Amino acid sequence: MAKLKKTSRTKHHDEVLNEGSGKTIVTPNANDNKVTTISDIREQTHGQRTVQLDDEQRIRKAFVDKDWNEIKIADSWQIFKVMAEFVEGFEKMSKIGPCVSIFGSARTKPDNPYYQVAEEIAAKLVRHGYGVITGGGPGIMEAGNKGARSEGGRSVGLNIELPFEQFHNIYIDPDKIINFDYFFVRKVMFVKYAQGFIGMPGGFGTLDELFEAITLIQTKKIGRFPIVLVGSAYWNGMFKWIEEVMLHEEHNISPEDMGLVQIVDDAASAVKIIDDFYSKYLLSPNF
Repeated sequence: MAKLKKTSRTKHHDEVLNEGSGKTIVTPNANDNKVTTISDIREQTHGQRTVQLDDEQRIRKAFVDKDWNEIKIADSWQIFKVMAEFVEGFEKMSKIGPCVSIFGSARTKPDNPYYQVAEEIAAKLVRHGYGVITGGGPGIMEAGNKGARSEGGRSVGLNIELPFEQFHNIYIDPDKIINFDYFFVRKVMFVKYAQGFIGMPGGFGTLDELFEAITLIQTKKIGRFPIVLVGSAYWNGMFKWIEEVMLHEEHNISPEDMGLVQIVDDAASAVKIIDDFYSKYLLSPNF
């Protein structure tokens, strides 16, 4: 005779009957079905790369306890990948000569006036003897590399590998394309090898790069290189808040910090600020 399989209802009935009988009643653990290791996550996702995990899995992964072997594989070896990105960046960037970094949105289309201004700025910078460094992607970055290429100047692209949006543009010098996995390594290259910064309208990434440069200059970790923002209609509101709230109301910055950034509306004014700065130090770009 076939043995009947107990349902959850009959199991509950048995537990009630056994109550007080001296038998141990096992209550299911609410966490029994939750993953406890990174290996479990990999198994559940069939070996998919971490970038393909959805938001919930990413959050759950942050709370997983790692065993020693997983720490060695996932964390310790990551140090060498970071080192490799620094080494490649230093080797390729150390000989580029005087350059200006151009920040801006990857989403800006070629028919946008800011795209056209960025292209003009890059072309003028090259004619004045500077190379151009961008984030290597589309939008404003593409405009910067395109303008540099049009004048035969050095066109550098520091591309970040993302699961969406970012891919390197075609106007970067083939030997000056560098791909990064880590934003912080990429930002070091932006700042370490630039002698000036042009900020075009952009999103969170642009603000991240902009305030990195401002902070390093404010704290005297790098020289006081010029930072020029293009588009007063775009930037004035934010800097009005910085002046009124950060400076006057909360006193979180010093009055002289407001002079770290200059806002202009055209390519000629942006390049003139760069040139005027370097004329004080008798620097003459040599390519």
